Amino acid sequence: MSIKCFPDTQDKIPTIPVHLTRVGVSGVKKLLKIEREGKRPIILLPTFDAFVDLPSKQRGIHMSRNPEAISDVLEEVVCGTAVEIESLCAEIVNTLLKKHKYAKRAEVSMKSDLMMVKRSPVTDLKTQEMTNIMADATGFRDGEEIVIRKMIGAEVIGMTACPCAQESVRETSREKLLEFLDDETTEKVLDSVTLASHNQRGRGMIMIEVPHQEVIRVEQLIKIIEESMSSPVCELLKRPDENAIVVHAHENPMFVEDCVRNMIQKIVNEFKHFPDDTLVTVRQINEESIHRHNAFAEKVATLGELKYEIEAME
Repeated sequence: MSIKCFPDTQDKIPTIPVHLTRVGVSGVKKLLKIEREGKRPIILLPTFDAFVDLPSKQRGIHMSRNPEAISDVLEEVVCGTAVEIESLCAEIVNTLLKKHKYAKRAEVSMKSDLMMVKRSPVTDLKTQEMTNIMADATGFRDGEEIVIRKMIGAEVIGMTACPCAQESVRETSREKLLEFLDDETTEKVLDSVTLASHNQRGRGMIMIEVPHQEVIRVEQLIKIIEESMSSPVCELLKRPDENAIVVHAHENPMFVEDCVRNMIQKIVNEFKHFPDDTLVTVRQINEESIHRHNAFAEKVATLGELKYEIEAME
């Protein structure tokens, strides 16, 4: 059966000849199965955005080529071996630039839920924990070559306890204790008990560039984020687990700023062998319990800049 050819309207000259930075598709959902040696495969339902730039002399991009590029690359992954999600995005970028000869730049981003199995802290119950993972890649033409930079990231929910409120609770508790205890005993009591504070549900995020021939496992980022808050949280908890998490959180009070700085220090320690121009974004959002607003902190820098600030502190 012959297929009828229709006019290529996209190749016409636009009425208003303006270059567009990003044109493409967003919200493309796909099923992705990633094989792992010696482990169960990871099943993801990621959402992709895929864009290219558009010259001022071209009316439109060939839109169907973007989801087609995503499908082509995913089909190769299904038939192949293990792949990192940021490398997957990089390969889609490469395919986009091959399909869109008029484009000088392309970018692809991917987001997905990742289900991980953890254990509760005391009773050792097996629990399924949901984490957000993301990756993106940006490519541009450099003469005949295509240069691509890729990034991987994760967003994790944890718990924080406010240091400021805890200090005020300590002071009011001291005043009450001094009514019937001496100074030394009062300090011993205050140092022995878990002091109250107000709490926040924290959402920590790291997005880091993956240099050529380097690998970052998303589990590394999840661990850094979890350990940078007052305490990790768990979906399934019995009473001993609840007690352990609450006590641990209040023994490690953190401001939103502390969480970001903790993540930065851990990133520098973990990836200090990476090139200094490696891009890093670290963000923390704490959903307040006694305010209607949320607390926010962020750091965007190169790894070299972070190393310099950390080394200057030492």
